[in-house]
Amino acid sequence: MSRMLVIESSARQEGSVSRQLTRRLVDAWQARHAADTVVWRDLAAQPVPHLDADLLQAWMQPADQLSTPQQQALQRSDRLIEELLAADVLVIAAPMYNFMIPSTLKAWFDHVLRAGVTFRYGANGPEGLLRGKRAVVLTARGGIYAGGPQDLQEAYLRQLLAFIGIHQVDFVHAEGQSLGQPLQQEGLDKALGQLAALG
Repeated sequence: MSRMLVIESSARQEGSVSRQLTRRLVDAWQARHAADTVVWRDLAAQPVPHLDADLLQAWMQPADQLSTPQQQALQRSDRLIEELLAADVLVIAAPMYNFMIPSTLKAWFDHVLRAGVTFRYGANGPEGLLRGKRAVVLTARGGIYAGGPQDLQEAYLRQLLAFIGIHQVDFVHAEGQSLGQPLQQEGLDKALGQLAALG
């Protein structure tokens, strides 16, 4: 039995293409793996605060010296990391906003990339500690960017995930969603086809 962690980051609840992809992926996954557990974290409904001085300080000083706000910031980071550590499969739904991921998703990564917990620095540089996990990244994009120089989003997410040791990553892009028909439907159909091919 495996555990899947789903991270939603679209600001929209209704009409969100990335949420549509997530629902399709999870439904298909549960049909094949009925005993698996799926945990949802919606960063639009429950945003994670941006990285601040309280969390930075909490990472760097002894627990008995933390102020109440610092303790609360550290506990929040701990909870998010515990969810990630418990997951075998990580699903990230990331619409493209201004060529990049939503700021809410960046804030989540800022909470879970922690030295000594999800990565460490060794003699040969940084080493990811979350080995053996798989990630699926679902994106929705207004234009068509995959494989081109303007696709900063995929390269950035691959870097973040590799940094914590997640190297098995599948990307599914629903592109052309602001280009009108038929490109909008073609982009969605292509993404749904890729989803169906995922094991």
